[in-house]
Amino acid sequence: MAPSQNTVAPSDDEDDYMNMTFEEPIPVKETSLQRTQRLKKEALARGAVKSKAQLAEEEAAAREKALSTSMLDAPTVRKSKGFAMMAKMGFTGGGLGKPTDDGDTTTQMTEPIKVSLKEDRGGIGMESEKKRKLQEAMEEREIKTVKVDPDEYRDRVRKEREDERLEKQFQAAQRVAERMDEESEPQKDAEAPAKQQPGNPSSRLLKSIPVLYRGLIRYREEKERDRRMRYDLEQSLSRLPTYEDEDEDEDDKRALGKKKTTYVTAQDLDEEDEELNAFNALQPAERLEKLVGYLRERHWYCFWCKMQYESEGLEGCPGATEEDHD
Repeated sequence: MAPSQNTVAPSDDEDDYMNMTFEEPIPVKETSLQRTQRLKKEALARGAVKSKAQLAEEEAAAREKALSTSMLDAPTVRKSKGFAMMAKMGFTGGGLGKPTDDGDTTTQMTEPIKVSLKEDRGGIGMESEKKRKLQEAMEEREIKTVKVDPDEYRDRVRKEREDERLEKQFQAAQRVAERMDEESEPQKDAEAPAKQQPGNPSSRLLKSIPVLYRGLIRYREEKERDRRMRYDLEQSLSRLPTYEDEDEDEDDKRALGKKKTTYVTAQDLDEEDEELNAFNALQPAERLEKLVGYLRERHWYCFWCKMQYESEGLEGCPGATEEDHD
């Protein structure tokens, strides 16, 4: 059978797209100039300083990406024994809790456990012990505060201030009584022993002094004794070794520091004085009243008038108390 006249034979000049093959493009080799320009662009991009807004935006994007990606989705996690144990305890991936009958959990911990850093070197229970003691102290203070009556507190403070004022007046009256007793005593004989002459230590017993101002003398003696003992100790530590010269007299020894003066206190300074202790146990007002009466009877002196009268009756004095002189 003869071929049809409509059939067109393929020509060699036409491309066969069905059997066409494409060769891989040959990579263009980068010149040194192009490489230099590329490195400069990358360096400029790395060295560009980002603004705070850009940094915040990048941090927010990274945080959202990390939060949206679960670590439990990894295939290795599902196969671990720890995950299997947590799943038996009720862990479902969104929290931790005990499973109920219907499979749900009763409680879910959505917030992580906060980390508390211990900065001191105390034991683990030290902080709770301090808090307990502080709480007990606060409760005890509140109890005491509640029990104190405002009127009682004001009365106590008023009495303390009044006793302090009377104590100062009593000490002033003691000095007045001591001075007036010394002025009323007769002058000592010039032939008296040297230990009783002025400038030498007194050998008078403390118990021979009136108890009204004996405490003042005793306090002064103790203070002077302590001062002399400290002075003698300092001199003995700072004094250089010396030699003894037979030709030196007392004045030379005293000038060279070889003659040490010994302070002699009252003989009964270290003894217990029951009479003085009983007198000091009285209230300041009672002690002051006794001392004021002593000055009025013996020296005709009024402590409140600050005046010594010429007669025993103290004519012109308003009275024996401080209220009488207001």
